[in-house]
Amino acid sequence: MGMHRLPAHLRFFSPAALIATFFGSGLLKPASGTWGSLAALAPGLLIAERFGASGLLIGAAFAYGLGHWASTVWINGTEDKDPSPIVIDEVAGLWLTLTLAPLTPLGAALAFGLFRFFDIVKPWPVRWADKNIGGATGIMLDDILAGIWAALVLLAAREFGLI
Repeated sequence: MGMHRLPAHLRFFSPAALIATFFGSGLLKPASGTWGSLAALAPGLLIAERFGASGLLIGAAFAYGLGHWASTVWINGTEDKDPSPIVIDEVAGLWLTLTLAPLTPLGAALAFGLFRFFDIVKPWPVRWADKNIGGATGIMLDDILAGIWAALVLLAAREFGLI
């Protein structure tokens, strides 16, 4: 397992780097997005347990806002417009997915697996957002859309009594 490097204008303990990498989890490789999602799972479950789906929605919105700012700082002055170490977008997307997951080990595993599936496969409009929207909005939005896909699958599974 290796580590990604930060861009020259950021240091590990800078707020933008800590937020963008979700406290360094995005610096792990391979599969930075999976590491970032895994790092987001426990805090997301704690938020869900304490504050419910509305708390997760607020947390996802907060992660989106902070992530947009941190991603803007990260990509300014760099060639890479969607750097792998930025995983705050996975945090926001996974927390959005968790809003419709049962608070059980199976629910957490399904939320994690479905979110990663849709983030990797990128069905419409996830792929469209990934390819056509640039900057920090593009970095963040495709994962929000993947989170919505995953949440919709969880909702359908709940409605049909599968979970």
